Amino acid sequence: MIQLRSILKPADNTGAKKLQVIQVQGGWKRRSGGLGDIVVASVKIAAPRGLVKKGEVVKAVIVRTRRAYRRSDGSYIRFDDNAAVIIDAQKEPRGSRIFGPVAREVKEAGFIKIAAMAKELI
Repeated sequence: MIQLRSILKPADNTGAKKLQVIQVQGGWKRRSGGLGDIVVASVKIAAPRGLVKKGEVVKAVIVRTRRAYRRSDGSYIRFDDNAAVIIDAQKEPRGSRIFGPVAREVKEAGFIKIAAMAKELI
Protein backbone atom coordinates (compact mmCIF):
# COMPACT_ATOMS: atom_id res chain seq x y z
CA MET A 1 0.00 0.00 0.00
CA ILE A 2 1.64 3.19 -1.25
CA GLN A 3 0.15 6.48 -0.11
CA LEU A 4 0.95 10.18 0.10
CA ARG A 5 4.56 10.86 1.22
CA SER A 6 5.65 7.23 0.88
CA ILE A 7 9.32 6.86 -0.03
CA LEU A 8 10.03 4.68 -3.07
CA LYS A 9 13.27 3.21 -4.37
CA PRO A 10 13.69 3.65 -8.15
CA ALA A 11 14.07 0.30 -9.91
CA ASP A 12 15.63 1.76 -13.08
CA ASN A 13 18.74 3.60 -14.27
CA THR A 14 17.34 7.11 -14.65
CA GLY A 15 19.65 8.47 -11.96
CA ALA A 16 17.08 8.95 -9.20
CA LYS A 17 18.01 7.55 -5.79
CA LYS A 18 14.86 8.29 -3.80
CA LEU A 19 11.27 9.22 -4.76
CA GLN A 20 8.53 10.65 -2.57
CA VAL A 21 4.90 10.12 -3.59
CA ILE A 22 2.86 13.29 -4.17
CA GLN A 23 -0.33 11.72 -5.51
CA VAL A 24 -1.80 8.33 -6.39
CA GLN A 25 -3.42 8.45 -9.85
CA GLY A 26 -6.74 6.85 -10.70
CA GLY A 27 -9.82 8.33 -9.15
CA TRP A 28 -11.10 11.12 -7.02
CA LYS A 29 -9.51 11.22 -3.55
CA ARG A 30 -7.76 7.89 -4.05
CA ARG A 31 -5.65 7.32 -0.96
CA SER A 32 -3.44 4.34 -1.71
CA GLY A 33 -1.96 2.44 -4.63
CA GLY A 34 -0.61 -1.03 -5.18
CA LEU A 35 1.25 -3.06 -7.78
CA GLY A 36 0.85 -1.69 -11.30
CA ASP A 37 -0.62 1.66 -10.23
CA ILE A 38 0.71 5.02 -11.41
CA VAL A 39 1.85 7.61 -8.88
CA VAL A 40 3.15 11.15 -9.20
CA ALA A 41 6.41 11.52 -7.29
CA SER A 42 9.12 14.04 -6.56
CA VAL A 43 12.79 13.12 -6.94
CA LYS A 44 14.36 13.68 -3.51
CA ILE A 45 17.90 12.44 -4.21
CA ALA A 46 19.43 12.11 -7.69
CA ALA A 47 22.78 11.22 -9.25
CA PRO A 48 24.70 14.21 -10.67
CA ARG A 49 24.60 13.13 -14.31
CA GLY A 50 21.32 11.23 -14.42
CA LEU A 51 18.27 11.66 -16.65
CA VAL A 52 16.26 13.17 -13.78
CA LYS A 53 17.23 15.97 -11.43
CA LYS A 54 16.52 16.64 -7.77
CA GLY A 55 13.12 18.29 -7.30
CA GLU A 56 11.74 17.08 -10.63
CA VAL A 57 8.14 15.83 -10.60
CA VAL A 58 7.79 12.51 -12.42
CA LYS A 59 5.24 9.75 -12.96
CA ALA A 60 6.15 6.24 -11.87
CA VAL A 61 4.68 2.72 -11.85
CA ILE A 62 4.79 0.73 -8.63
CA VAL A 63 6.60 -2.58 -9.28
CA ARG A 64 7.31 -3.82 -5.71
CA THR A 65 5.57 -3.29 -2.35
CA ARG A 66 6.35 -4.43 1.17
CA ARG A 67 2.64 -4.86 1.85
CA ALA A 68 1.47 -8.37 0.96
CA TYR A 69 -0.71 -8.48 -2.17
CA ARG A 70 -3.33 -11.22 -2.47
CA ARG A 71 -3.60 -12.79 -5.90
CA SER A 72 -6.76 -14.30 -7.35
CA ASP A 73 -5.52 -17.86 -6.78
CA GLY A 74 -5.25 -17.20 -3.02
CA SER A 75 -1.48 -16.83 -2.83
CA TYR A 76 0.26 -13.74 -1.46
CA ILE A 77 3.27 -11.89 -2.83
CA ARG A 78 5.48 -9.56 -0.79
CA PHE A 79 8.83 -7.86 -1.46
CA ASP A 80 11.62 -6.40 0.69
CA ASP A 81 11.17 -2.81 -0.48
CA ASN A 82 8.80 -0.33 -2.12
CA ALA A 83 10.05 0.31 -5.65
CA ALA A 84 8.86 2.10 -8.78
CA VAL A 85 9.92 2.64 -12.40
CA ILE A 86 9.84 6.18 -13.78
CA ILE A 87 7.73 6.51 -16.96
CA ASP A 88 7.17 9.21 -19.59
CA ALA A 89 3.94 10.65 -21.01
CA GLN A 90 3.44 7.63 -23.32
CA LYS A 91 3.69 5.26 -20.33
CA GLU A 92 7.05 3.92 -21.53
CA PRO A 93 9.99 3.58 -19.11
CA ARG A 94 12.47 6.48 -19.22
CA GLY A 95 15.43 4.30 -18.24
CA SER A 96 16.98 1.56 -20.33
CA ARG A 97 17.36 -1.05 -17.55
CA ILE A 98 15.14 -2.41 -14.77
CA PHE A 99 16.74 -3.67 -11.56
CA GLY A 100 15.35 -6.37 -9.30
CA PRO A 101 12.24 -8.52 -9.61
CA VAL A 102 8.97 -7.12 -10.94
CA ALA A 103 5.49 -8.35 -10.01
CA ARG A 104 3.36 -10.04 -12.66
CA GLU A 105 0.56 -7.53 -11.93
CA VAL A 106 2.62 -4.84 -13.68
CA LYS A 107 2.34 -6.73 -16.98
CA GLU A 108 -1.38 -7.30 -16.42
CA ALA A 109 -1.82 -3.53 -15.84
CA GLY A 110 -0.55 -2.90 -19.39
CA PHE A 111 3.13 -2.09 -18.82
CA ILE A 112 4.45 -4.83 -21.10
CA LYS A 113 7.74 -3.08 -21.90
CA ILE A 114 8.64 -2.82 -18.20
CA ALA A 115 7.86 -6.52 -17.73
CA ALA A 116 9.97 -7.41 -20.78
CA MET A 117 12.95 -5.39 -19.55
CA ALA A 118 12.88 -6.97 -16.07
CA LYS A 119 15.22 -9.88 -15.46
CA GLU A 120 12.78 -11.63 -13.16
CA LEU A 121 8.97 -11.55 -13.34
CA ILE A 122 7.35 -12.96 -10.21
